[in-house]
Amino acid sequence: MMKALRFDRTGSLDALSLQQVPPPRPQPGEVVVEICAAGVNPSDAKNVLGRFPYTTLPRTPGRDFAGVVVDGPAEMIGEEVWGTGKEFGFVRDGSHAERIAVPLDGIAPKPGLLTFAQAAGCGVPYTTAWDALERSGVGPGDGLLVIGAAGAVGRAALDLGRWRGAQVIGAVRRPQQVEQLAAEGFETILLGEGDDLSAAVRRYYPAGADVVFDTSGAWLGPSVAALADFGRIATIAAPPSGAAAAGPVPPRRQRRRRQLAALRQPRLRGDAGPLQRRLRHRLTAAAAGAAGTPARQRPRGLPRDRRRQHAEGGVHSWLMAHPSFPRQWG
Repeated sequence: MMKALRFDRTGSLDALSLQQVPPPRPQPGEVVVEICAAGVNPSDAKNVLGRFPYTTLPRTPGRDFAGVVVDGPAEMIGEEVWGTGKEFGFVRDGSHAERIAVPLDGIAPKPGLLTFAQAAGCGVPYTTAWDALERSGVGPGDGLLVIGAAGAVGRAALDLGRWRGAQVIGAVRRPQQVEQLAAEGFETILLGEGDDLSAAVRRYYPAGADVVFDTSGAWLGPSVAALADFGRIATIAAPPSGAAAAGPVPPRRQRRRRQLAALRQPRLRGDAGPLQRRLRHRLTAAAAGAAGTPARQRPRGLPRDRRRQHAEGGVHSWLMAHPSFPRQWG
């Protein structure tokens, strides 16, 4: 038997209890990992609160983990790994237990420069931030604004944006968060005070931001006004109302604002093994001092016909709803 955090009903965190359960056995194409550290994300708590109707019960929560393979293919026994995935904690038991059964494509070797706790904290935040920046085509010289920069995904986006060669600024709500990020070398805007978002952004990027990554969903409307021509917005959340925050938006961008109200709840994306492996290579190269700057990419978030118009100057900006980090609306 092993210890696991379990819930058999939703609606309150009081539903969680520590229980003794049988340890998992690997199915074909799986391994069993002994958990050395597990991450806790907002979606884990929201899951227990009943915000995800597709969750099946009873269930062990938790999406992110790092540990050692203890069962599965002989050549993998003893390997230190980290992982995350779309199903953990929702329709299959998650990482808040002593052991977890994991598909082979849901894990990657743990970088040697990271502790187990650090690797477990990278799953949802870093794979989400990486995918958002990749899809929005962030490259060398781009002006990147990260809203919600003090959160886990936002902090990851600052690091990854800087690594990709972008000019990075954050936006946060509290003065102490501005001080914390400044101590780490990041320029930061204080939201909700003084000038509107567009004016604050243009002090750093006179033509506007090339990419705005809004991790909160609460600043999507003002973000449109802060964009440069051909700018892109990536978002992983929406406000409780499902509509953009109030604020003046130029008439030619009203259509983008109407698109916000039509967004639906994001679907969970696939397992993050490929992203984990790419991040591992970046971390290893960075540790060895060999990390180069990626080549400039076209905006991958644009549909094919929009990419063509983008290149020809026919589209002013484009809005993407990025679904890799599930957040319940309302």
